[in-house]
Amino acid sequence: MAKITLKGNPINTNGDLPAVGSQAPDFSLVDKDLNDVNLATYAGKKKVLSIVPSLDTPVCATSTKKFDEMLSGRDDVVVLTISADLPFAMSRFCGSEKLEQVKALSMMRTRSFAKDYGVLITDGPLAGITARAIVTLDENNKVLHTEMVPEIGQEPDYDKAFGAL
Repeated sequence: MAKITLKGNPINTNGDLPAVGSQAPDFSLVDKDLNDVNLATYAGKKKVLSIVPSLDTPVCATSTKKFDEMLSGRDDVVVLTISADLPFAMSRFCGSEKLEQVKALSMMRTRSFAKDYGVLITDGPLAGITARAIVTLDENNKVLHTEMVPEIGQEPDYDKAFGAL
């Protein structure tokens, strides 16, 4: 279980991020067109899983925009922004911000992803959604880098996430 904070107040997750060097757990998430997607959907690509509480918060919005910028000219990498937001809201956000590179994915049908990746917040006011975390995977879904952001209001380390690629 990871201990993180929300505005300095301690909260917990259900577990820990996958270990560096391990095989990433597969998942089933929902894309903007309400299709179920999994790791095989992005086969052959390096992946940055940007796990956020909600795109409807300033830090989540900022990090999603930053990752979109970082993808410019990188055809070998996909950034998957994963949250509990509904696909409609995620699509509206990406459209209004003109984000074309990141892929927004929703946990609307199940919280299995959050449980399997150890990012499900188990207590406090955000219980039931995800902590802010990064998991970087190679093209074979081997975990190269992880970061559980210790304070939900902080941005992740973008350079380390991409540097692991």
